[in-house]
Amino acid sequence: MMSDFFILMKQELVITVIIFILLLLKIGADLSNEKMLQLANALLLLNLVLGFIGNRPGVLFNEMFLANPLVVLEKNILSLGTLIISLQSSAWLKKHDHVPEFYILLLCTLLGMFFMISSGNLLIFYVGLELSSIPLAAMANFDLGRKRSSEAAMKFIISSAFASGLLLFGISLVYGATGTLTFSELGALIAGGPLQTFAFVLLLAGFAFKISVVPFHLWTADVYEGAPVAVTSWLSVVSKGSVLFVFVSVLYTVFKPIAGSWYNMLFVLSVLTILTGNLFAIRQHNIKRFLAFSSIAQIGFILVGITGSSQLAAASVVYFVLIYVFSNLAAFGVIALVSAVTGREQLNDYRGFYRTNPVLSWVLTIALFSLAGVPPTAGFFGKFFLLLAGAGKGNYILVTIAALNMILSFYYYLRLVKAIFMDVNEQPIEQLSIPAYSKLALFICITGIIVTGLAGYVYDYIHSLSSKF
Repeated sequence: MMSDFFILMKQELVITVIIFILLLLKIGADLSNEKMLQLANALLLLNLVLGFIGNRPGVLFNEMFLANPLVVLEKNILSLGTLIISLQSSAWLKKHDHVPEFYILLLCTLLGMFFMISSGNLLIFYVGLELSSIPLAAMANFDLGRKRSSEAAMKFIISSAFASGLLLFGISLVYGATGTLTFSELGALIAGGPLQTFAFVLLLAGFAFKISVVPFHLWTADVYEGAPVAVTSWLSVVSKGSVLFVFVSVLYTVFKPIAGSWYNMLFVLSVLTILTGNLFAIRQHNIKRFLAFSSIAQIGFILVGITGSSQLAAASVVYFVLIYVFSNLAAFGVIALVSAVTGREQLNDYRGFYRTNPVLSWVLTIALFSLAGVPPTAGFFGKFFLLLAGAGKGNYILVTIAALNMILSFYYYLRLVKAIFMDVNEQPIEQLSIPAYSKLALFICITGIIVTGLAGYVYDYIHSLSSKF
């Protein structure tokens, strides 16, 4: 029925309407950047609020599109991340000549992610993935006067095209081996033959590119460094979060019959990813490259949790992504403000930062503590549940390696904290005026870091929604 269409696809339809509103305003109205930012943030807030209202489970288009409470929550997490990034980017966007275009590209990407998360068919998943990837290349090149931004866009589109090719080839082999692309049917047809296993390896490689799993991570640091901070934030949190949500769903439904095979693959990939991310993060001097390798290490921890292949594992991944939204965006919020005002993005620039900007220093420190997994921040509980899920398979070697790498990560996170509070800088970053939008975004992030860690009902609620796994 038509009412089912409007209810089940409500979030996608709201995003589509917002895109058309911004497009019409770009064509027919001459709004200042300040007014455009106010309108865009109001529309993103409306999108987030509507995401919690009037939802119900169901399927559309012969199970190609799925809606359930967990899917709705995952979309709302991405909507929240989008709103925070928009608020944080106000200082940069106020100076830009193409504010409407930025939001149109951003929302087109978000729309693709929503379709990807709701997909019940590999072909619809692929279409959503492409819709979410292609506008991102344009966003990476949004600092139009910087060659590094153009270089970042080129590297992203080339690596993304290669990953998409692997995915499409894997999908075609799955269809050739089973005769269907529907998730609910594939679970009963996957038996682990040579062709099906090869198809899975191709799909795994495509997913690994999208979420920066070693050895498919080589694009990450260069793209993070060259892209505007707002786009780097988006790539680090929202883009990876959406792919992780689908990755868990595909593993636990479509390829559950060959869990023994992909468990061994994820074991190796998780160890390589954690070690590579941590070791290379120690060597970085640019703060965006530093957070790029930090995010690679975080993906390794998520893979440890995914190996658990259980309801606890699925809940732990969603819970950690929610925490990661608050933690990483708190760090990027400070970096975005410093970059927009001063243009400085080196780690050494933050020496003595506390002497001129104590509030921003504490925000950045709390975010780094959460990323490192220092109690009682939410990051500690997020990593704890991931390790607990990984231990559910009884592989304590993997959990031990991950736990030891948590200790290793303390070194490079605390190195930046030491520079902020203890080092002396002859040319420190000047005292920054924090815009109202940035204050609100940072407040949301810090509150989220505290609440999601200390309020047990947040995890309990996510765990209850993950019962299908």
